Amino acid sequence: MILMQRFAHVSDIHLGANSDPAISRLELQAFNQAMDECLKENVDFILICGDLFHVSIPDLRVVDDAVRKLRQVADRGIPVYAIYGSHDFTPGGKSIVDIIESAGLIKRIVSGEIEADKLKLNFFVDPKTGAKIAGISGRKGGLDREYYEMLDRESLENEVGFRIFAFHASLDEFKPQYLSGMESIPISLLPKGFDYYAGGHIHGRIEGTLPSYNHVIFPGALFGSQTRDHEASGKGEKRGFHIVSFDQLVREVKFVPVRVCDFIFRDLSVDGKNVRQAQEWLEENLESLDVGNKVVMLRVRGELSGGKTSDIDFGRLIRDLAERGAISVYVNKHGLTSKEFAAIRAAGEDAQTIENRLLKENLGTVKVSESTLKGEDGLKLAVSLLNALRPPVKAGESKQNYAERMKEQGIEALGLKEVFS
Repeated sequence: MILMQRFAHVSDIHLGANSDPAISRLELQAFNQAMDECLKENVDFILICGDLFHVSIPDLRVVDDAVRKLRQVADRGIPVYAIYGSHDFTPGGKSIVDIIESAGLIKRIVSGEIEADKLKLNFFVDPKTGAKIAGISGRKGGLDREYYEMLDRESLENEVGFRIFAFHASLDEFKPQYLSGMESIPISLLPKGFDYYAGGHIHGRIEGTLPSYNHVIFPGALFGSQTRDHEASGKGEKRGFHIVSFDQLVREVKFVPVRVCDFIFRDLSVDGKNVRQAQEWLEENLESLDVGNKVVMLRVRGELSGGKTSDIDFGRLIRDLAERGAISVYVNKHGLTSKEFAAIRAAGEDAQTIENRLLKENLGTVKVSESTLKGEDGLKLAVSLLNALRPPVKAGESKQNYAERMKEQGIEALGLKEVFS
């Protein structure tokens, strides 16, 4: 009789993503709830497919909270395996994930070497179940694509046993329409014939199968790190992770919902109204909402017929909802404009989409002779540099040390490390 084994597949936890203390606590609650479910179900191991934290060097209070829960998991004898996500990657070479690994609470399972321009991945074998895991970590701006293109797929496909391929990338065949501008790869760049494809990076839940690619699974964001994630939660999208039962083959893929609060989403158009009319209309539409102990997401859009968009007193709306018991209130005004004060309209509803579009548009206006600074290559480089310079000053870090760190990360992002070494 063959005993059934089980592992948990989690991704895109993004601890530390939200600056609002109330939302930050909910982030942690979601992570704790997911780990508690894994303990309750007594899974054999946990696989995190990228973006455990939102930045590579997060606030130490966030790290401390996560480490406490990971210690509970480790004390129960459940190993946690992980790959880098695009937010875990750091040009400096070390992230908090590596430090937690040094403490014995996480095991990074990606390893390999390049031989004759081919990337040959090694399998990590879980000692309890015998499951064989190989994978590729994520990098910002789609810079990991080159790894997939040079991957020695044949050696992976010839391996026998129960095999899991872990990755943190968007796939052409499973990419949602709202992510049409996101860098992605065709599934053909992944090795064929694996028993389970453990994905991360896409924040919506996807469960699919294609010829030669069974059980392609994206759990989605565990709680959500972007406005779009929370709006989707307000529209009814469930958050959680998967528990996979297997012997020689996958026998069951069960989605485990994680719910730490309720979300409300309202899409409100003030098109054609002046400022006074818009203010009154918004107040009337929000008056009847039951917002107690809920996160409220408002999207306000349209073109005002008179006045400035800044004349709408959103602060009053937010205070009113908070006084009525809302956990937190976020107002998305990207789609709000006025005739009198026209604004540059950028496609997309979140900061990342807007940044990519603006970078792409402005790259076309710069005259350069170097091909790597043009088109998609130029966009990737610009995004990589922007992300390298984005991290804030760490607690206790001097201005000089911060400037030096930014310089090193900028040089790394530009691929100029050898020139300055």
